[in-house]
Amino acid sequence: MTISSKDWIAFVERLSQVSTRAALELRRWVNAQGGYAAMDRQVLIDYVYALATKYGEGTGALAAAWYDALAEASGKYLPAAEVSATASYGDVAKTVNGVLKQSRNEELLAGAVERLVKMPGVDTTLRNAIRDGAEVAWIPHGDTCAFCIALASRGWERAGRNTLKNGHAEHIHANCDCTYAVRFDSSTEVAGYDPDRYREMYYGAEGRTPRERINAMRREFYAENRAEIREQQNSAYEKRVELNSSAAEEADV
Repeated sequence: MTISSKDWIAFVERLSQVSTRAALELRRWVNAQGGYAAMDRQVLIDYVYALATKYGEGTGALAAAWYDALAEASGKYLPAAEVSATASYGDVAKTVNGVLKQSRNEELLAGAVERLVKMPGVDTTLRNAIRDGAEVAWIPHGDTCAFCIALASRGWERAGRNTLKNGHAEHIHANCDCTYAVRFDSSTEVAGYDPDRYREMYYGAEGRTPRERINAMRREFYAENRAEIREQQNSAYEKRVELNSSAAEEADV
């Protein structure tokens, strides 16, 4: 069985829409409060926790529905997929405090919120795959970073506890739509996923250690896409200015 590109992209984009919506709500709320500088830290943590819970339930439910549909299509009669828990209050507090320790840049916290929202979806896939002895593969999507290429180069592998760190999927980061695919037999593939190509990219990079190879790929990617990256940064800045202006106008009304 082959999972078509159309079906896979539709699933990934539904997940992305949920996490993107959460980040947008955070930006709007922070701007309406006058920015991070004027905000009580505890109030901010409480709000991020509410977003992570509300939208994390959404990604978990989407992942569980996809898992069940794929199991049925594969002719596997399994218990219904269990939806993983959303981020705990402690996880959220640690994330918010960690981000604010680095910078007051709102985009860093918005990216962290996206990661917190994405986490239950990825956890749901992994935990059920471990339960059912299924295989998983990290499937790149969109502008894939060097780290995700390295993960994708592993190909399909049996889901195990080593894919979880402190109870959660290890490979989630901000501004990323890559995610795990699951399969119940070796004949199932995701159209367009070519681990051999990713292995060639990864092992062909300069360096002897994983970190050296990933850093080499990052430098190469930046050199090749410098103009596009700059354009994306400028576009993001313009959107932030527009959002700030809109929030200010709403506050004056």
